[in-house]
Amino acid sequence: MAAKKKLYRSKDNKILAGIIGGLGEYFDIDPTVLRLGWLLVFVFTGIFPVLLAYIIAILIVPNKS
Repeated sequence: MAAKKKLYRSKDNKILAGIIGGLGEYFDIDPTVLRLGWLLVFVFTGIFPVLLAYIIAILIVPNKS
């Protein structure tokens, strides 16, 4: 049986809080691509919704031990 993957904030691949780096590790996607996508959504949604989601993710997603 395959081990369950868990979402953590990245310690190695982080710029601000490690959320995007952690998502990249979880989904096995280059975090740079995720950061560019996040930036586009950030700009085109009026900034606030994505910023709020990022702050909530910082509070919810645990650090990798």
